[in-house]
Amino acid sequence: MNAETTARPISLFDMQAQQALIRAEMNTRIAHVLDSGAFVNGPEVREVEEKLAAFAGAKHAVGVSSGTDALQIAMMAENIGRGDAVFLPAFTYTATAEVPLVLGATPVFVDVAEDGFNIDIADLKRRIALVKAGGRLRPRAVVGVDLYGLPADWPAILEICREEGMFALDDAAQAFGGALDGRRLGVWGHATALSFYPTKTLGCYGDGGALLTDDADRAELYRSLRTHGEGKTRYEVQRTGMNGRLDTLQAAILLCKLPLMEQELASRARIAGWYAERLGNHVVVPRERAGAQSAWGLYTVLLPDAATRERVQGAMRERAVPSAIYYPKPLHHQPAYAAAHAAGIPGGPALSVSEALCGRVLSLPMHPYLDEGQVSTIAEALIAGL
Repeated sequence: MNAETTARPISLFDMQAQQALIRAEMNTRIAHVLDSGAFVNGPEVREVEEKLAAFAGAKHAVGVSSGTDALQIAMMAENIGRGDAVFLPAFTYTATAEVPLVLGATPVFVDVAEDGFNIDIADLKRRIALVKAGGRLRPRAVVGVDLYGLPADWPAILEICREEGMFALDDAAQAFGGALDGRRLGVWGHATALSFYPTKTLGCYGDGGALLTDDADRAELYRSLRTHGEGKTRYEVQRTGMNGRLDTLQAAILLCKLPLMEQELASRARIAGWYAERLGNHVVVPRERAGAQSAWGLYTVLLPDAATRERVQGAMRERAVPSAIYYPKPLHHQPAYAAAHAAGIPGGPALSVSEALCGRVLSLPMHPYLDEGQVSTIAEALIAGL
């Protein structure tokens, strides 16, 4: 199979190739911020908020200091706290679970579906019923995570939240640009939390995040909470908030990157196709379910077991091909969450899929600037270790 390749080394994430395209514009925008002195809540923040909302099709965007703070501000706005149960996947990054605990709520871990890595709807229903039957916690929210860029089953999650009177929060940290049934992620939950960590599909050069919502009252509350709970003036404190603002410099960088999103998403989808073509007969490759368009924030395959994965990673290292494991341990096995897990549903059902995935997942290099030859090299290195 003919495939062109470049001479540059293969990176898990390559930010330099993108930076080369926009370096001059970034220098100009950064210089403007430095000259203006508006380092906090400068005009670039408002500009990027407008453009983020327009890209996602949401009515409102609120820039914040990180994806974790986006989750926290969203839950604070709902007064989620002690006695509340927040349902979330057991197989995801720690930030999704730590926020409920910080607010005094109880994270209730839900198993995920092996074929899409996202929250298992049947298990979600089962665990909500168990929490209600236990009578100690109030079911208050579901955090759906669009893991690796693959959209969760939002129609089903929203229907459950409607029936139970719960808040639906989309953790799209790895999935900005993804879509479901022709609508971008950002309009499905009552609110959507984004992360702009440098390796995300849209990343700044530090920490940053945003909240998307169609609810004007929620957006106004998010703006207050991100700035110490202030009201119409700086020293009118209406509520307990936090310091969660998006830096102007990071907003300026995002403004340079956002125009590249459409072509980068197309590149990610093309690269995912190359991977599937080369690896589909050797390992379990990720698939988009009907109506879903992945953002391909990560490209994660399933190997038979942990021993095979270790052997494959060794073969890849020998060929200077990087890989990563997201995530090696489910959240309910983390020491920080053991007590919360035991308290959520004492003696509850096992989280067997999440536990099994941690021994099988392997994430391969994924960024918009991989070429076909590099993908072939990566695939060959993986296959050599099987």
